[in-house]
Amino acid sequence: MNIPKLTYFDAPVSRGEECRLALHLAGIDFEDERIKSGAWPALKAHTPYGAMPFLSMPGKPPLAHSNAILVYIGRSHNLHPTDDFEAARHEGMMQHVEDLRARVSPTIRMADTEKKARREELVAGFLPEWAQAAERNITGTPFFGGARINVVDLKLHMAVRWFAGGKVDHIPATIFDAYPRLMGVHHAVRDHAGVKSWYAKA
Repeated sequence: MNIPKLTYFDAPVSRGEECRLALHLAGIDFEDERIKSGAWPALKAHTPYGAMPFLSMPGKPPLAHSNAILVYIGRSHNLHPTDDFEAARHEGMMQHVEDLRARVSPTIRMADTEKKARREELVAGFLPEWAQAAERNITGTPFFGGARINVVDLKLHMAVRWFAGGKVDHIPATIFDAYPRLMGVHHAVRDHAGVKSWYAKA
C-alpha cells in the first residue's frame, strides 16, 4: 500500500462520505475502498473497533472513528483550527452530530409501526432540540467557524443532507428549515467548488 486507503460501505452517505470529502478537499490521493453489505460480517472482526470507516496509511495502524479521521486530516491539511480552544469547539459540534446519529440510526432496523412511532417522537422533541443547540453554536458564516471550510462543516452537511433529501421515513425533509445558520452551513458545503468537484467525478 503506497497511498492512504479509506474503507467504508459502498454508499455516498454518513461517516464514510464526510471522510471521503475531507480527503478530497485536502488534495490527498487515496484509495476509496467500498465494501458491499454482504462482505461486512467477515471484515468486521478485522477492523479497529468493529465499525467503519477506517483509514489505512503506509507504515501505520488503521485509524478509526470518523471524528478521529476528520481531525487528523484537518490538522494536517489546514481544514481544522490551529487554536486549541476553537479546535475543541469544532470537535464538540462534531460530537453533536454523532449524538444525532446515535438517536436516529437505531430506528433504521425497526419494524415500520415501531419506526413510525419512534421517529414521530424524535420529530416532536429530540430533533428540534438538537437543531436549536447546533444553531446557537454556529458562530460563523457561511461555515461553522467563518469564511473557510473545515472538517466540521462536512460533518454538519452530511447530517443535514440525510434528512433534507426526504428519504428518512416519517421525518419531514423540512425538519431543519427553521434554523438558518445550520441550513446555511449545509448549503455552503453543497455549493463549495471542492465538494462539487468530488461529485463531478462520480
